[in-house]
Amino acid sequence: MSEPIPFIDLKRQYKALEDNIKSRINTVLEHGQYIMGPEVAELETKLAEFVGVKHCISASSGTDTLMIAMMALGIGAGDEVITTPFTFIATGEMIALLGAKPVFVDIDPQTYNIAPAKIEAAITPKTKAIMPVSLYGQCADFDAINAIATKHGLPVIEDAAQSFGASYKGKKSCNLSTIGSTSFFPSKPLGAYGDGGALFTNDDALAKAMREIRVHGQEKRYYHSRIGINGRLDTIQAAILLAKLERFDWEVEQRGRLGDRYSELIQKHNSKNSQGIIKTPYIEPYNTSVYAQYTVLVKNREQVQQKLKEAGIPTAVHYPVPLHLQPAFSNLGQGRDSFPISEALSNEVMSLPMGPDLDIEKLEFITDLLFTATCTA
Repeated sequence: MSEPIPFIDLKRQYKALEDNIKSRINTVLEHGQYIMGPEVAELETKLAEFVGVKHCISASSGTDTLMIAMMALGIGAGDEVITTPFTFIATGEMIALLGAKPVFVDIDPQTYNIAPAKIEAAITPKTKAIMPVSLYGQCADFDAINAIATKHGLPVIEDAAQSFGASYKGKKSCNLSTIGSTSFFPSKPLGAYGDGGALFTNDDALAKAMREIRVHGQEKRYYHSRIGINGRLDTIQAAILLAKLERFDWEVEQRGRLGDRYSELIQKHNSKNSQGIIKTPYIEPYNTSVYAQYTVLVKNREQVQQKLKEAGIPTAVHYPVPLHLQPAFSNLGQGRDSFPISEALSNEVMSLPMGPDLDIEKLEFITDLLFTATCTA
């Protein structure tokens, strides 16, 4: 290609929204309410409407939202939270930071999300919540997960950091469980220009608790009814998200089209050749994906990545080391072969450039080079 291919083209997205973003930011600079300004409430209202829930509570990051959700549920020292080891560190990290124990359950080999059939065996009297991750932009199987949770009287927190905008059986991600939690990290499907996140619930009491927790447990000014954190979303980030939200429906549709085109071209290559087979993402027929990452499985990953790098194509690995094998969780005593599906996939997953502004021509160039790289690696 005549120009470098970015992993996600945030600059091009900005150019499409430049006037609106600048206007929104300038409004904040004019009124000067940089903390909890009017844009924060406006954003929360619009996000709640988009997801289809009663309450949205914006926050400082998608990591802090997980902590706030668990604090609102009263999770703490000695408790257990069931989750997946095939995710970003924040999922397990926040459980541990509260003094609770992350209890890992292996994943489905097709969707890479937590396997519902394996959850019930992990439940103990100490279990206080189930936290599925909607990985790579596709929701986990929430009907099955919620049925298990209801049977055992447990809340479910959806870690939807990668799936905001996706749907499961006609309902939006973040409206599928007790609490939905998402991230607005710049590269996410809906991204700010810094850290940010949001929580979603239909439970009035939980919403009140989470609102208080994000402002130091404050019920009213200088009256703190509970222990909290400094977890507010900056007003300028709320303004940027409001501008981006106006184009978000189009971006969700475009991500779906580009993901489908990637899969179509890769499968066409696969059908013509017996070597260098590349596994494309599997999307359940009742799901839509926002393809926060377009992630394939390849053999000889390092060699494939190097060949693509030489051709000017960036790649990433989400994630090379499952949580149970991270040094930070060595105290759990779960070595290799504890979660074989997660471990196997961690050696083969590779994410390709993706985003709503990716040109079809570049996508086709990437798939051509991808196949060449896998055949020669």
